Amino acid sequence: MTPVMIKNIECFITRPDRHNLVTVRVTTDKGVTGHGCATFQQRPLAVKTLVDEYLKPLLIGRDANNIEDLWQMMNVNAYWRNGPLMNNAISGVDMALWDIKGQLAGMPLYQLLGGKSRDAIPAYSHASGETLEELFASVDKLLAQGYRHIRCQLGFYGGTPSALHAPENPTPGAWFDQQEYMANTVEMFRALREKYGWKLHILHDVHERLFPQQAVQLAKQLEPFQPYFIEDILPPQQTAWLEQIRQQSCVPLALGELFNNPAEWHDLIVNRRIDFIRCHVSQIGGITPAIKLAHLCQAFGVRLAWHGPGDMTPIGVAVNTHLNIHLHNAAIQEFIPRSATTDAVFPGAPIAKEGFVYPPEAAGIGVGFVEELALAHPVVYRPHEWTQSRLPDGAIHTP
Repeated sequence: MTPVMIKNIECFITRPDRHNLVTVRVTTDKGVTGHGCATFQQRPLAVKTLVDEYLKPLLIGRDANNIEDLWQMMNVNAYWRNGPLMNNAISGVDMALWDIKGQLAGMPLYQLLGGKSRDAIPAYSHASGETLEELFASVDKLLAQGYRHIRCQLGFYGGTPSALHAPENPTPGAWFDQQEYMANTVEMFRALREKYGWKLHILHDVHERLFPQQAVQLAKQLEPFQPYFIEDILPPQQTAWLEQIRQQSCVPLALGELFNNPAEWHDLIVNRRIDFIRCHVSQIGGITPAIKLAHLCQAFGVRLAWHGPGDMTPIGVAVNTHLNIHLHNAAIQEFIPRSATTDAVFPGAPIAKEGFVYPPEAAGIGVGFVEELALAHPVVYRPHEWTQSRLPDGAIHTP
């Protein structure tokens, strides 16, 4: 292999729509440039500092061909590892290096990894409403667009309480009532099955809003409606309770968007306590660890449903798609429509067509980055009040 030396590494934060999106650009001495997603929108400036001040001086002058060695070095260079800040910074570089390798090979990423295992990946998007009528209208809109897998939520995560009995002078936050949420969610599934029958695959995100025994109860109550999967029924620190849920319900479980550390997912996969892994590719460090995680999952019958929220760059969306097209145990792709402004900054990103997502065919990851447009939309920090979830007594609960 002819050496391809890293000349420069740059990190950009842009906010073309609601979210701060972090992009890393790696430039080489062969005139090939790659881009990767490093988005951690709640802490974007911290990720940029890690890239600019620590990874850039570590990597300049090294051979971009050696992705595995560079990933391992970035991972252990700070000694302490596996946190969301460093993992996202590493991911931005890692994706950019894979982008460069695909361009050098003249192949789209999925071909570089070994080619297709499917023609397209089924997609799901989000339907929600404060009432069942609003939810039905949202579902109908997605059905008309060709989706057959739809995540359905009645109100915000944890539901919107109708008559919250709270203390006086309540602390600001996103308040919710677990019992009301559970009752409304069961009723939502009943109403969806009554209206749409079995032509629709229903997904739902609990978003960690329950205590463990409540999670057991909800899983048992939802079993007759056969959800495609229930996501984040428990927070990462309570995954030991998944064994009890498994013993009492056959509802498919999806978990992992908050995972950063292999120790968080290893036992869940090996012991088959989940059906779908939901890791966010940049949160675990990029393409290199995602491939390894996927192969571990395949050995134990766990399927892939990578996290695909609105707060990731279209580069990350394309990476999810390439992985899903190649990896045999990929199941489904979360897909959130983007604004025209975002697509102008990141041209060439995948779109959903009749409920399927197809990979870019350009060499590498296949998504561009227009620096001038990105710089026209500077970072804007906000405190993300939705993470301040509170129970009826005012206690903070996992968001």
